[in-house]
Amino acid sequence: MAEILIGTSGYSYTEWVGPVYPEGTKQSEYLAYYSGLFPTLELNFSYYNMPKPQNLAKMLTDAGPNLTFAIKAHKTLTHEISPSLWENEAQKYLQAIEPMLGAGRLEAVLFQFPYSFKYSDENRLYLDKLLKYFKGVPKAVEFRKSDWFNQKVLDGMRKREVPLVSLDMPDLAKLPPSMDVVTAPLAYIRLHGRNNEAWWGKDEHEKYNYLYTDSEINAWASRIERIVQQSKRVVVYFNNHPFGKAAKNAQTLIKILEKIGLLLGGKEMKNEGKGGSSS
Repeated sequence: MAEILIGTSGYSYTEWVGPVYPEGTKQSEYLAYYSGLFPTLELNFSYYNMPKPQNLAKMLTDAGPNLTFAIKAHKTLTHEISPSLWENEAQKYLQAIEPMLGAGRLEAVLFQFPYSFKYSDENRLYLDKLLKYFKGVPKAVEFRKSDWFNQKVLDGMRKREVPLVSLDMPDLAKLPPSMDVVTAPLAYIRLHGRNNEAWWGKDEHEKYNYLYTDSEINAWASRIERIVQQSKRVVVYFNNHPFGKAAKNAQTLIKILEKIGLLLGGKEMKNEGKGGSSS
C-alpha cells in the first residue's frame, strides 16, 4: 500500500500561536514544533524569494531528522517567465535545493502555474523544457486553468512520470475540474478551500480562509483511498492556512485515515481548540 504523508502549505504564521503552536512559542521554534505534528511540509516562501542553500540546510537541522519537504518553484519559473533568463533562474534554484535533494528529504518541487498560464503551443514547449531542465529532481505540476486538463497533457505527464496535482478549490468556471488522475508513482494533493466569493478578490488571506467540514474531509478520505491503489506515495497539503485551519483539517484527515486503516497512529495538536478559529 502507498505511504500517505499529510501536512500543510506553510508553517511560519504568527496567527498559528494559540490554535496550533502553544502560547509563547517563538517564531524560531515553529518548525521544530510543526515537525512533531506532521510528517511533511510544503514551503511557499521560495515562490517569493529565491531560496538559498544555507537556509534550506538550516531548515533540515531545525526540523529534526524526519520531516520531508515539498518546495514551490520561484515565480521566475512559473509566473514571471523570461525567455532569455529562466534557465539562469532555474540553475540558481537547483543549487539552492541541493541540501534537501541530497538529504533525500525532498518530496517534490512544485511548479504552480497561474490562471493566466494558458494552454498554448508556446507554454507547452516551455513546460517541456522546464521539466527536462529539472531532470532527476522530483517534481509536480499544478495548473489553475481547466484547459490544461486534457488527454494530451495527461499522457505527457504519465510519459514523464510527473504528478499532475489533484486540487480542491472553488467550483467556478474555467478553474480545474475535480479529478484524481494519477500520472506518476507520487500522487500530490493540494486543498485550497472553497471560498467562491473571495477567490477572484485581492485579499489573499480571505481567499484561503476556509474550514473544511468533517463531511468534506470524509469525502477526501474516500478519494485518497482510491488514489493509493494507483500510486506508491501520496502527499497531501492543506493550503487553507488562515488561523490554523489547515492544521486543524490536516489533523482531522489523519484521524479519519487512521480509522479506516490507511495510516498508523499520528500525533495530536496538544492545544487544539485554543484561540484562533475552532469552528
